[in-house]
Amino acid sequence: MAKSAVAIVGTYRKGRVIDCAVSEVLRGLEAEGVQTSMVHLLDTHIEFCTNCRACTQVPGEQRGQCVLKDDMEGILQRIDEADVVVLASPINFGTVTALMKRFIERLVCTAHWPWESHAYPKPRIKTKTKQAILVTSSACPAFMGRWLMPNSLKVLKQAADCLTAKVYKALYFGMVADTQDETLRDKDQDRAYAAGRALGASL
Repeated sequence: MAKSAVAIVGTYRKGRVIDCAVSEVLRGLEAEGVQTSMVHLLDTHIEFCTNCRACTQVPGEQRGQCVLKDDMEGILQRIDEADVVVLASPINFGTVTALMKRFIERLVCTAHWPWESHAYPKPRIKTKTKQAILVTSSACPAFMGRWLMPNSLKVLKQAADCLTAKVYKALYFGMVADTQDETLRDKDQDRAYAAGRALGASL
């Protein structure tokens, strides 16, 4: 059976840096026979988590059911069926975009966290069953961004953990906001493509 990958993209600017990077990662995966798809969070209906924790009360490995009825469950089902998840967001105000954060907050359903337990949320499944590629970008040089603004990749990794995915590669693209309509430089496109192709070959 063919392997599959789904990308969750939290950019506000379609066709720009993050979109381009994700497209190249997916193109690399496709070159190794992986079936790919992309979810633009900008086009989805996802409600804000209200922290009611109804989804965290029942124990067991099965993901908790959210009381909110929107596109989230369908997205999670697509991720469940995939072998690879790509999580991508530019850095806004030092972290992922609100689009991506809203999606990530809804991942509390992957934990067991009963009321009055006096404990931290516990993951329902600890075994990593997927591979993940993380993608982020900022206006400052990549080496400075990783040091000054590490939260974006940290939050994306936490999301990957919730989705039972082990991080295969974290891609940080710096110096990407020189012009309003900037896309990804050729050398960075090559790096994104190479990451996708290497992961695809390893599956």
